[in-house]
Amino acid sequence: MSWLDIRREAGFVLRKKSVVIILLAALLLSVFSVWTGSVEVAQQRATIERLLEGDKIDRDEATSKHDNYGYIAYYTFHLTYAPPSPLSFAALGVRDVYPWKHRVRMLALEGQIHESDTQNPELAMAGRIDFAFVIAVFAPLLLILLLHDMRASERAAGRHDFLIVTASTRHSLWPLRAGVTIVALWSALIIPFIAGALINGVSVNLIVLIGLTVAAYLLGWALLCYWVARLVFPAPVLASFLLGGWLLTSFIVPAVGNIVIEEVYHGPQGGDILMTQREAVNDAWDLPHKTTMDAFVASHPEWQGKTQTENLFEWKWYYAFQQVGDEKALPLAQAYQQTAEERYHAAGWVSLLSPATLLQRTFTHWANTDAPAAWAYERSVRDFHAQLREFYYPLLFNSTEFDRESLVNRPTFQPEKH
Repeated sequence: MSWLDIRREAGFVLRKKSVVIILLAALLLSVFSVWTGSVEVAQQRATIERLLEGDKIDRDEATSKHDNYGYIAYYTFHLTYAPPSPLSFAALGVRDVYPWKHRVRMLALEGQIHESDTQNPELAMAGRIDFAFVIAVFAPLLLILLLHDMRASERAAGRHDFLIVTASTRHSLWPLRAGVTIVALWSALIIPFIAGALINGVSVNLIVLIGLTVAAYLLGWALLCYWVARLVFPAPVLASFLLGGWLLTSFIVPAVGNIVIEEVYHGPQGGDILMTQREAVNDAWDLPHKTTMDAFVASHPEWQGKTQTENLFEWKWYYAFQQVGDEKALPLAQAYQQTAEERYHAAGWVSLLSPATLLQRTFTHWANTDAPAAWAYERSVRDFHAQLREFYYPLLFNSTEFDRESLVNRPTFQPEKH
């Protein structure tokens, strides 16, 4: 196989109008996915910057207005957020399903975390055409359109035997022609991604890894197309066979797997956690202070002997029953998380039957936009809220005299760096 052979086959492939149209469609799909993904990520970053600025203004205002730790803790919001990674433009993952920003206070945390859970899942129904989706779902379809009739069209035109005779070796023609087609499709898909990756600051190593992964994915589908193209059937029959396999692995298997997983793994919903926590907090207003404080001390024995109250309302009692409300909802929250993790791991097994799903899971993992990344953000919110409680509890339960300078030591949220 010489350079002359490669150039001849490349010229033959790229002169076909159908090939040019399909390659142009691949280029436009890739450009569209990279552009929309980059716009979405830029909007998320701009939102974070705007919220950070507003958060600081609100916090300074709340701090300057009050001279009581209880009031300041009540009126002060703290922005927590998970910034998008450089690669997230290509694989947005579950960032449109799981919250990636919260403004939290010293109040009961479960309600603040799960109050948006009831509406977010519906957003997943529309989905997003990001680069990962284009590669996982559309690229195999385009490859099938390019390769399914590679031999059948030549048989129909009566050129098959002549081409075999004139080829330098009997088995070099079709692999060469398929290889040229794969490289052309890969280039149309990957060039816009490289441009978007450089603009978004993706590392060179990750760009190379994505490029090699896309090439391997296309090669796997190309081998299937090449094997099917050897069968002596009309092109429409070969296309139907390949399209059936694409439809089965890209849509039917994931859909059926999702239904089965939902039926097998049951657990509480975010609304259940929210209602349990709110009912516990609301009921506390009608309970004796001692009942609340005893429950609080059971999990915070370090404040034993400092829970006495003399008035109908005291801030330490108020924040104690907020904590107790969280603790009553904790078993549901843990079951909710466990169910989500079990479903995610089960979906991983299903993805072994669906190359498209497996590729998307891989890309979202590299982009830190998958479910485990969302859970990591939620844990960081819980850790930060615990830091707030650790800061305010000594001030409230020790009846510390107010000192505005002490607020300098108040914790601030630090997002995970990508």
